[in-house]
Amino acid sequence: MAYPIYLFNSLTRKIEKFTPLEDNLVRIYTCGPTVYNFAHIGNLRSFLFADLLQRVLKVVGKYKVQWVMNITNIDDKTIRDSSPGSTAWLPEMGRQVPDPLKRLIKFTEYYRKKFIEDIRKVGINLRDFYRMPKATDYIPQMQELVRKIVEKGFGYIVNGSVYFDVSKWRQHDLYGKLYHIDFEKFKEGSRIDADSYDKEEFSDFALWKARKEGEPYWEFVLNGINCSGRPGWHLECSVMEREILGLPFDIHTGGVDLKFPHHEDEIAQSKAGYGVEPTVFWCHNEFLLVDGQKMSKSLGNYYTLRDLIDRGVDPLDFRYLVFSAHYSTQLNFTFQALASARKARFRIQNYIYSLFESYGVEDKSAKIKELRDKIFSDLGYDLQTPKALATLFEFINENPPKEFSQNSSKELLKLFGDLNKIFNVWTIEPKPEEKLFIPEDVKKLAELRFEARKNKNFSEADRLREEIKQKGFQVVDTKEGYQILPIEE
Repeated sequence: MAYPIYLFNSLTRKIEKFTPLEDNLVRIYTCGPTVYNFAHIGNLRSFLFADLLQRVLKVVGKYKVQWVMNITNIDDKTIRDSSPGSTAWLPEMGRQVPDPLKRLIKFTEYYRKKFIEDIRKVGINLRDFYRMPKATDYIPQMQELVRKIVEKGFGYIVNGSVYFDVSKWRQHDLYGKLYHIDFEKFKEGSRIDADSYDKEEFSDFALWKARKEGEPYWEFVLNGINCSGRPGWHLECSVMEREILGLPFDIHTGGVDLKFPHHEDEIAQSKAGYGVEPTVFWCHNEFLLVDGQKMSKSLGNYYTLRDLIDRGVDPLDFRYLVFSAHYSTQLNFTFQALASARKARFRIQNYIYSLFESYGVEDKSAKIKELRDKIFSDLGYDLQTPKALATLFEFINENPPKEFSQNSSKELLKLFGDLNKIFNVWTIEPKPEEKLFIPEDVKKLAELRFEARKNKNFSEADRLREEIKQKGFQVVDTKEGYQILPIEE
């Protein structure tokens, strides 16, 4: 059964019922990572939000999904950190190469692979992606879009760089659809070359950047002028969206920090060059804070997934923590909150285990259907994961597993299986047998005791038995030798 999907659209600033543009197919574009370092946990929240969205569309809405996430491997940061003098090069990357473009590709490919490792660990499946395009694979198409924008009078060339003329575009269409812009600060004719800049800076932005010494570049002649160089960051997404998904597509996701300038510029570029806006729904997730503050290396509260794992954190606990808050609210990350998330996750996991182990007599089919309807309705209405989890815990508290008939247990396990296609943090199978961990020193003492008994040194064997007991274990003699068991409290 399919449930209706409602999403908050940043473009209209309200929750709207979602309907695909093309039959039962949903096309989603997510602004992916800039691969110049390891992704931090704030980045991962954005990608987990997009993963949640595409899973809800599939499981709750019963849609087919084409999910595209780009890889930004050419921009100011990747060029800066792949330069010969950069300290961002790690020993395991190998020797740097002299050619700027080959050096950039080698550097960013290392971090692209590390990003793939990270998203796998937090439960994002690579098979769910339709494509994960790299910006450097679409340079000719980017040059073509720049050419179209200039031909239509919305771009101009200065010293080999090409800029988008915001003032002319404002005479043609609205600029500022996603983000309130203070146009009083706009200075006509001023230009911004940086890929990212403060919200207060508002002026024309670079579509294409002229070649600089030591930087990678592509040959480009525009209107008879040598514009050899490389694309601006904003331009890249406009091109990959159109080339892979077509325009318009259904949903564009990203963090709230991308509304301006990045997404605002995507809208302007696409409509100016292609004649159509990129998407119907814009969906943005809020920031992740750490201990109530913005994450920053200078504050010492900056974490990558690797940092969490080094502290013994299970990445799926982080995934659960992200989904315990609504995507549109700020998430305050603390290690105490992470511990609470782990406890909650395993409470549900143990409930699932119990459904395999004991059966009562009660037929609870009606309650299970009611539970499914409530949870899927919550998830369908703007991805209300906190409400869905609250409903699930309320059901668990009121319905011990031992009460369920075998058929009802199977029905409930089916529901948990469907939920796990969304949350992806549990195991829907019987509880595995726990492998007993026996410390090496206890094993050695047990072997010494066995040798003492063989040599009829019973006083030494008794002494070793007591020493083993002090460590919380007992030795039980068998026909084959002995067995080490924990002492039950």
